[in-house]
Amino acid sequence: MGNALRFLYSYCCKPATGGDAGSHGPQGVSTANVGVSALAHDIFQFEITSQVPEGLSKHVVSSRKAQANWYRKLLEAWREAKPPPKTPEEASRFVIQTLKRHQKADVEGLLAFYGLPLPHALVQPSASAPTSLPQGVKFELQTLPVDVKAIPDGDTITVYVSTTDPRESANVPRDVQLAAIQRSEARAEKNYTEADALHKKITDAGYRVLNLQNQEILARKYRIRLRGIDAPESSMPYGKEAKEELVKLVQGKCLRVLVYGEDRYGRCVGDIYCNGKFVQEIMLKKGLAWHYSAYDQRIELATWEKEARAKRVGLWASSNPEKPWEWRKDKREGR
Repeated sequence: MGNALRFLYSYCCKPATGGDAGSHGPQGVSTANVGVSALAHDIFQFEITSQVPEGLSKHVVSSRKAQANWYRKLLEAWREAKPPPKTPEEASRFVIQTLKRHQKADVEGLLAFYGLPLPHALVQPSASAPTSLPQGVKFELQTLPVDVKAIPDGDTITVYVSTTDPRESANVPRDVQLAAIQRSEARAEKNYTEADALHKKITDAGYRVLNLQNQEILARKYRIRLRGIDAPESSMPYGKEAKEELVKLVQGKCLRVLVYGEDRYGRCVGDIYCNGKFVQEIMLKKGLAWHYSAYDQRIELATWEKEARAKRVGLWASSNPEKPWEWRKDKREGR
């Protein structure tokens, strides 16, 4: 059975093979998934040594004998998991379900030991992606995978849509099409100076040539402002956490964006769905954004913010968190 578990461990924790190097630890494991990797490693080690991790006793109340019983259960459950947990949320639910008959203090202590989300911090999305376009939607975008560098904060994403998309194909400017062809020819001739100049012409027009799976794709750029929420600015408390959560949700994923309009900065204002999950719902439920009620009166958004306030999660752990729109106003006025 050791080989089978080793396969599951490698499936969960295999080093990344691309993307942004800054988002991975020294072994190539995503920093967001360090706890998952550590849990998998310790379960794998328990199969070999029958020893529980050093230091665990500082986080739990039960004896090491009881702890060994947990790891036997986790080992058996891990073997049967298809696929094994890969995200912190999945790993947390895996532990909670496997050890559901054990003391709450022990389960929460084990989660804390691995830095996994505690039960009250787990979010179960309730909104599903609409099967037809809701009233007010101007158009829909189906994006290419999102680059981590395209996520500046917790409520803004830059996305790209392939020009082979039916909505885009008829609207690509002729000079952009020509520049893309000429760039490809210049690269084939190793004339990279000319190729870079042509690519600048393409990007200046709001397009970009992306290399995905060794294939060059001409894509149109869209800046998206998440509709109905306002996340803390990067330099505000929980600004970093809001950005990290949004990165975790959408990095490397293809998104469905329902665009309702454009803001004064030229960004598309839209609802974002990732693998069927409503991104704004998750940000609100995790306490990493405010409901932007001045611009959006949806009852469900207000409800999700209220739930997060009641649980005191995220920014609501503070008794009086500063509103990002008031923070921006103070900055504009030099306060």
